[in-house]
Amino acid sequence: MNFKQELAAIVSPDRILTRPVDLAVYATDASLYRIMPQAVVRPRTVEELRALFTLARRERMPLTFRAGGTSLSGQALGAGVVVDCVTHWRNCVILEEGRRVRVGPGVIAGLVNRRLAPLGFKLGPDPASIDACTIGGVVANNSSGMCCGVERNAYRTLESLSFLLPSGTFIDSSARDAGARLRDAEPRIWAGIGTLRDRIRSNLPLMGKIRRKYSMKNTMGYGLNSFVDFEDPLEILWHLLVGSEGTLAFITEAVFAAVPDLPHKATGLLFFESVRDACAAIAPLRESQAAALELMDRASLRSVEGKPGVPDFVPSLPGAVSALLVEHQAAAADELARLAAGLDDTLANLPLLRRTAVTRDASEQADLWAVRKGIMPSVGAVRRRGTTLVTEDVAFPVEALADGVLGLQDLFRKHGYEDSVIFGHAKDGNLHFLLSQGASEPREVDRFSAFLEDLARFVIGRHEGALKAEHGTGRNMAPFVEMEWGPDAYEVMCAVKNLVDPEGILNPGVLLNRDPQAHVANLKTIPAVDEETDRCIECGFCEVKCPSRDLTLTPRQRIMVQREVARLKLAKLEADADALENSSLYNVLDTCATDGLCATACPVTIDTGRLVKRLRAERHGDFAAGTATWLGAHFNFAEKAARAALRAGHGQAALLGHGPLTAVTRAVPIDMPKWAPDMPRAGGALPATRPEGAAAVYFPACITRVFGPGPGEPSLAETVVTVCARAGIPVWIPPSVAGTCCGMPFSSKGYAEAHVRCAEQAIERLFDWSRQGRLPVIIDTSPCAYTLKTCRDTLPHEARAHFDELKILDSVEFARDAVLPKLQIHRRARAVALHPVCSIVKMGLGAALRDVTSACAVDVFIALEAGCCGFAGDRGFIHPELTEAATRAEAAEILARPLDGYYASSRTCEVGMSRATGRPWRSFWSLLEWASQPGLQ
Repeated sequence: MNFKQELAAIVSPDRILTRPVDLAVYATDASLYRIMPQAVVRPRTVEELRALFTLARRERMPLTFRAGGTSLSGQALGAGVVVDCVTHWRNCVILEEGRRVRVGPGVIAGLVNRRLAPLGFKLGPDPASIDACTIGGVVANNSSGMCCGVERNAYRTLESLSFLLPSGTFIDSSARDAGARLRDAEPRIWAGIGTLRDRIRSNLPLMGKIRRKYSMKNTMGYGLNSFVDFEDPLEILWHLLVGSEGTLAFITEAVFAAVPDLPHKATGLLFFESVRDACAAIAPLRESQAAALELMDRASLRSVEGKPGVPDFVPSLPGAVSALLVEHQAAAADELARLAAGLDDTLANLPLLRRTAVTRDASEQADLWAVRKGIMPSVGAVRRRGTTLVTEDVAFPVEALADGVLGLQDLFRKHGYEDSVIFGHAKDGNLHFLLSQGASEPREVDRFSAFLEDLARFVIGRHEGALKAEHGTGRNMAPFVEMEWGPDAYEVMCAVKNLVDPEGILNPGVLLNRDPQAHVANLKTIPAVDEETDRCIECGFCEVKCPSRDLTLTPRQRIMVQREVARLKLAKLEADADALENSSLYNVLDTCATDGLCATACPVTIDTGRLVKRLRAERHGDFAAGTATWLGAHFNFAEKAARAALRAGHGQAALLGHGPLTAVTRAVPIDMPKWAPDMPRAGGALPATRPEGAAAVYFPACITRVFGPGPGEPSLAETVVTVCARAGIPVWIPPSVAGTCCGMPFSSKGYAEAHVRCAEQAIERLFDWSRQGRLPVIIDTSPCAYTLKTCRDTLPHEARAHFDELKILDSVEFARDAVLPKLQIHRRARAVALHPVCSIVKMGLGAALRDVTSACAVDVFIALEAGCCGFAGDRGFIHPELTEAATRAEAAEILARPLDGYYASSRTCEVGMSRATGRPWRSFWSLLEWASQPGLQ
């Protein structure tokens, strides 16, 4: 059997990825490295993993475990087989009313916190990547963060681990017989751990060094504090797995002790004339019990000038200024008041240059944190094209922090990294710095190597700091572990690796590496693609928002494919580039919903949907583009044709059943809607309304006009008109509304000119209908409202002037602000589900939608994993598998609760959610109509 056949004997072939497109997207993570794997495997069970380990030992095949891929030091890359720790490892169980939580390695850490939040708890580690990284990475890198320090990092808050050793032995450390099982199954490991423990404890200088280095943040090498903190070999072993970066075992489950999520906070931003003044303030501010102390140097502040939340006076501050973001947290308001009083006393004795008011307002606090969190995206967005954003972290003793900052600035100047910035968790002596690094020329690589060597000598030799504080050792610091720890400790670390993984199959060379040039091997190049895409820093923050992430690719991965195509073209491998491009169409283009939610999570606000639209446009021929443009100008034809197709389809289904039509449409090898029994029926006539006395123009979107209601139900247009009339706010539907479209169906497919034609025509008609903007225009479908609200830049000059006169409202905001205050609610549902569609999220109307729904229901449930349903206009009809994958987690949450109704604000999304849950989803206007029916109590 060949290699792939041997893998297929273990894992089903659909869970083995070997196509070029699959390998390309697993060849990079959030770091500056790039390594092409031979295959990607997605195991489901411990038994499959055990067989995979057996094969790897026999074939000397390296295995690299990959979770969220947000690793900043190349820990998730390998040249052998990459093992996906996410897809089938997402179990999450809340224990003891939130005091503990059992989680699989594939669960996003931020999702765990959202589940714990209603119970008043959270995870101890709070990394900046918490909404993108997974528990596997949190444990494997011993994550900490902004407020947790060393007291609440992963190492300190874990209660137990379940793990599979390279030998195939599975251990649940919480089991009563776990120690005996390890001793009996792995006597060599049991005895070896005990020997290493005794060896360390007999070496008093090493014991002192371990205690000293772990009094501050340190993720360099294996966690030798395990040998100091614990006696039992099992306890030592499973704690060694924390921060081991996948080099010792596969962690199948982790049990964390949760920590209180303190609800009362006070936050302020303090400015000092110099780094030394800011660092001198750390000790007294720590004594005031500050939960967070975030340091920002002048370059950091300069990078965010003019951004939201940044005080107006920042540009006028002196050149050496530094700032501290200070936050106190408490369980009760009176406790916070006591802390705030103590802070006032502390600040009175500090040499402050400027300060903001200490605020308890959540929105103002968010603005202040935006200053700190905006540094990375600001620097990443303006880095030189073709470079990677390198994020490094070091730790100094707090008393040496000022010297650390100034020394780093000297190193930047020495090596030509003048644009670098420094910020970090000052309370813990932990500094992060950002620099832009190229890898296309040898001199760039040599410069980076020289910088890292100088950095190591400075941090370790001069200040006895840590080269890695919280990002894990990784490829870039593996060659420096012995320099930091010395030969005695390094020998122990090597012995640990040889003891647990004697064949060296797990993530070789990542945490320990004797190659002195390993840190500059396999550096990734960033070829130019286009101006927007080139800003991508490949951090992976976007992925949690992507509806296709469990089906094909994520936004980051779509960009990776484009970069791989560009690399091949630069290497003059045109045939390979074309083959990759053509073979990845389904993954890159067909299954992208182009919903734009990725931009809301992206640090540099990249909307990958725009890239996909451009790529789709490039593949359209002149005939297709011309036809689309004609349809955009004559949309009435398209509207009538769609209704006719629905009538014909249902007519045929009535005669022959749905089966034949479903089979035929699924067999056609082109992108066209696939028939299904739940296909909506054709819409009928719109309700008659009068312009006289109308408070608003009501524009029923084309989807409202094309799709009719369910059997026995009023149409959406009838419902809106009825509810508005009950509120005494009559609306007018222009008789000439037919054939008017926002243009979104064309925009999403990459027909830009057709989109402009539709949008321009719609704006001109809305201008006329609204009496030149004197009446507001309400739109009953949120994606269409968003499209028209944001179309200004695509319009010709005259249409822009008319756009500026219009007041275009999503019907959600109209319902909350105009209708609901005048509407009498006669009854309320017990509990309903709400699905905020993508456009609602992008327009910031989630709270408005909840307000309207809450007026009509006692309990409004929004799933924690609610996101884009993947229906994307008609894409859910063409690729129903996209919606199925996108809604799986959200649907499971919804179906686990007894609910009376299901509501959204987009008809196509309602179709998608109905398919996902098997429950009837309707417009929120239906709930308003039901709740406001007169004569009912």
